[in-house]
Amino acid sequence: MPGMSDVLRIGVLSTARIATTKVIPGIARSARCRVEAISSRSPEAAEAAAGALGIPRAHGSYEALLADEGIDAVYNPLPNHLHATWNLAAIRAGKHVLAEKPFALDAAEAELVFAEAQRHGVRVVEAFMYRTHPTWLEARRLVQAGEIGPLRHIQTYFGYSNLDPANIRNIAEFGGGALYDVGCYAINSARWLFGTEPEVVGATLERTFAGGSFGTDTVTAALLRFPNGSATFACATTLEPGQWVHIMGEQGRIELWIPFNIPPDLPTHLTVTHGGSPPVAPDVRRIEVPATDQYATQADAFAAHVLDGAPPAVSPADTIANLRVIEAVFAAAR
Repeated sequence: MPGMSDVLRIGVLSTARIATTKVIPGIARSARCRVEAISSRSPEAAEAAAGALGIPRAHGSYEALLADEGIDAVYNPLPNHLHATWNLAAIRAGKHVLAEKPFALDAAEAELVFAEAQRHGVRVVEAFMYRTHPTWLEARRLVQAGEIGPLRHIQTYFGYSNLDPANIRNIAEFGGGALYDVGCYAINSARWLFGTEPEVVGATLERTFAGGSFGTDTVTAALLRFPNGSATFACATTLEPGQWVHIMGEQGRIELWIPFNIPPDLPTHLTVTHGGSPPVAPDVRRIEVPATDQYATQADAFAAHVLDGAPPAVSPADTIANLRVIEAVFAAAR
């Protein structure tokens, strides 16, 4: 294992857009992580990204990055179908891993990866960045403190419109589709807030839209029954863009403003409401949250886990359980 210090040295597998536009700039704002290298199957692409982002080293292959002794950990933003393969390769190279969601295409793949990580003594975390944002930490604190009474229902929508057939989110063999890309957030956040595991009562899944079909799920919706409540969600790749989360308790509700794609440079807020909806004139409390880069807080949480042994933002058991629910939604919609 490379020498460790108070700073975690990160290598990035690929020049994926989420890496270059969100995660790498977020890591640059973090206190305890530094991107030391980036790789691509194209040496030219790696060099261009390294130059644009101020990264010291560029590698013309993923294998070369994994052989770099100057990195302690790997961030993996490859297409979904490659997550498990390259997570395993990084683990076997002795690197810790921060892996984009979905961590794998099914729970069995994830179990294999985590078992290998345990054998090699490295730490592996799924990158659900929203879990480290203070807006969500406050929402969860309010629920646990009983601010809205017993939690009973969560309603989530997360969708966008992407009609490009060449986009990886629209390619079935690459693990594309709405459920893997954004529905996973709705499932993950509901499980996190309830603190229990759900049964999938029913689900619907569409593979067509006005322009035809990509073979992926374009609109998926499901009903989840928890031991202590329920959740409904819809996710989409071909609908009007939007996202919201309504957290309903017996004595109030919490609503999150831009719950998942939270801008790093803008303040956000959540509202806690008691007593109904307008025109009833309910009691509404608005809680302001300063601008926070959730990719920076994610990086710092990952560093604390690797360097200090702090609990991960998302545990291996949590990742596996989320994939089991995703599998159950696909099964229920057949």
